[in-house]
Amino acid sequence: MLHYLLVQNRQGKTRLSKWFVSYDEHEKRKVASEIHQLISGRENKFNTKVAQKFSNFVEFRTHKIVYRRYAGLFFCLCVDVDDNELACLEAIHLFVEVLDAYFGNVCELDLVFNFHKVYAIVDEVFLAGEIMETSKFLIMRRLQELDQMP
Repeated sequence: MLHYLLVQNRQGKTRLSKWFVSYDEHEKRKVASEIHQLISGRENKFNTKVAQKFSNFVEFRTHKIVYRRYAGLFFCLCVDVDDNELACLEAIHLFVEVLDAYFGNVCELDLVFNFHKVYAIVDEVFLAGEIMETSKFLIMRRLQELDQMP
């Protein structure tokens, strides 16, 4: 089960967050900050001459964070420890592909200025902490139907 989805830039600014489990506002900010510190610390180690190999999965509190960096954005999913990491990476990749197809070469500013459309895309891919749809074609068709509504 997904607990939350976070999209953060390299500076740690949260550009998108979707919480499927109830947290208060203070806890949400604390979690987002801790996740950024954890993930950005791992990413910076890739830039050394003797790069260490890290996976895109990391234990966090009683859950697991599955993340992927696309350009300057970190896409993070918090899942249960026993969930399949590769399926989560595929879900992240599908989400980014849909964003890219919808916006045409998506960038950070698309997420900021079109947040209502981005949340509609999140709702088409994820529902109540589970992956709802895996077909990019069907998601794009639903989004086109939503765009045509008055």
